[in-house]
Amino acid sequence: MTGRVLGALAALFMTMAMPAPAQAGIQCVAFARAHSLIQLAGNARDWWVRAIGTYARGQAPKAGAVLAFRSTGSMPMGHVAVVSKVLDARHVLLDHANWSRPGMVEKGVMAVDVSAAGDWSAVRVWHSPTGSLGLRASPAFGFIYPVAEAAMATASIAGAALDRAR
Repeated sequence: MTGRVLGALAALFMTMAMPAPAQAGIQCVAFARAHSLIQLAGNARDWWVRAIGTYARGQAPKAGAVLAFRSTGSMPMGHVAVVSKVLDARHVLLDHANWSRPGMVEKGVMAVDVSAAGDWSAVRVWHSPTGSLGLRASPAFGFIYPVAEAAMATASIAGAALDRAR
């Protein structure tokens, strides 16, 4: 191959590795709203309280739920991430934005519950720049569940009651 062809291929691969302009400045809240059935507004730190009366909340991970992180000195606006897969009670894969680098979207990254109680109040999340599960645990409120899941749970309970009545 000629130098020009190699140069063109290198330039092409470099642009493919860069975030798309539409995603370059995406925040976690906008990403979570666009990639889940949770439609809350405001800073991530406020989602836990804003969910009251609209969405079920809890400490058990479920695919499609949003993990809501508390505000900290290094994360003053909090953080929200969508659970893409539950591996077990203490390990999930997350899809989220603006964690490892500003505006960066990450999919299928590991998050581990490191809380003593197993309640997801302390979480370590994969951090690309360090190639590790973060340097410290991040405090979290828990999970916000989509309305569709609450509707399915209600239907399941109603179906079981109907079966017992028969």
